[in-house]
Amino acid sequence: MIITHNIQEKEVKKERILFILSVFPITFLIFALLMIKGQDGEPISLLKGLWKIISSPTILITDFLEVGGIAASFVNSALIGFLNLFLLKYYKMRINGLLIAAFMTVLGFSFFGKNIFNILPIYIGGYLYCYYQKVSMKEIILIIMFSTSMAPIVSEISFTTIFPKPYGLLIGILVGVLIGFIIVPLSSHMLRFHDGFNLYNIGFTSGIVGTVFTSILRSFKIDIKSVDILYLNKDISIVGLLAVMFVYLMLVGFFINKDVFKDYKKILKYKGRTVTDFTAQLGYGVTFFNMGFMGLLSLVYITAVNGTVNGPVLAGIFTVVGFSAFGKHPKNCFPIVFGVVLAGMLMHYDLSSTGLIISVLFSTTIAPIAGTYGIGVGVLAGMLHLALVTQIGYIHGGINLYNNGFAGGLVAGFLIPIIDAFKKGEM
Repeated sequence: MIITHNIQEKEVKKERILFILSVFPITFLIFALLMIKGQDGEPISLLKGLWKIISSPTILITDFLEVGGIAASFVNSALIGFLNLFLLKYYKMRINGLLIAAFMTVLGFSFFGKNIFNILPIYIGGYLYCYYQKVSMKEIILIIMFSTSMAPIVSEISFTTIFPKPYGLLIGILVGVLIGFIIVPLSSHMLRFHDGFNLYNIGFTSGIVGTVFTSILRSFKIDIKSVDILYLNKDISIVGLLAVMFVYLMLVGFFINKDVFKDYKKILKYKGRTVTDFTAQLGYGVTFFNMGFMGLLSLVYITAVNGTVNGPVLAGIFTVVGFSAFGKHPKNCFPIVFGVVLAGMLMHYDLSSTGLIISVLFSTTIAPIAGTYGIGVGVLAGMLHLALVTQIGYIHGGINLYNNGFAGGLVAGFLIPIIDAFKKGEM
């Protein structure tokens, strides 16, 4: 029995946590096998769909469900999930809240921008950085997992006409390696800008790196333009699968901690500012329960606005679920979400559009602002977030998948000093 902050739960070893997480890619593979059918019932080529995903430029917004089909998309996500689980096991990582957040985020973005090809150069770059600095890969694997937000630049250079075909692939891989090499020192410095109020710190860092790379390319008259490839069919089987998986997480939480319903209210007291690791503060039982509950709340919202669960939305849902192990809970997320929805209504956005839905889901990166300063400031931050996130994609050309993390960093960096100045004036 483990006691964490007056919470009693069963001892959960690292191997068991890895198994709990592995259920997701395993389930995705099984689901993919069940979905290997065309709309007319004829089998389609899974490998053909995977190749379309791998060989497509994957800048914002490239939905793999539309590019390669449902089955191939879920296989791609499963493969990336297994790769990251292998690395976590190989380097004997302690599975904390931020690692869970990283795993779930990468899993989600494997439906939208990341594939088994374009992430590998970034991992290689991280490995070379460790070799150069004479440190263990174990120390940076977390940052490298998140830094795959820059994976689209590998695909964009490799599979478009920016460079002649024999050289484009090589240059794309080398640029990915370079990003993996430089992202680690940059990320630690960028944290100071938003002071921990933006949970997607690598998203902000990637926005800066993406802006630099895009500006260099544009200076040579090479323009990277965002696209809008979306899967628009409402597939009830995907929604059902997600609902089952999130209930599974809640049941896991209950199995680990029989008093999880009583203990869950304690999570609402946390502001969520980095570093707020719920596995360390409240244990794995409450953490997994919160992850499942936040996933279900995300599905309820999407259903309420008649939205479509496609690739970008899957990325948003899994990012919310992942960071529900590291800072997010219903109380600090609600004001931000309300602010984004309110701003969307004032700006006459379609509430069911994929663009607004992913803005709502990803905006919870600044949940610590609401947790620290209250509902009013949280609503204001959410409104400001929507104004920024809809405009800044052009700056980095869509090669940073964590566009909301970039916007969240700017919101926090702009808003927090002003709020603190007024609060000091009240003293």
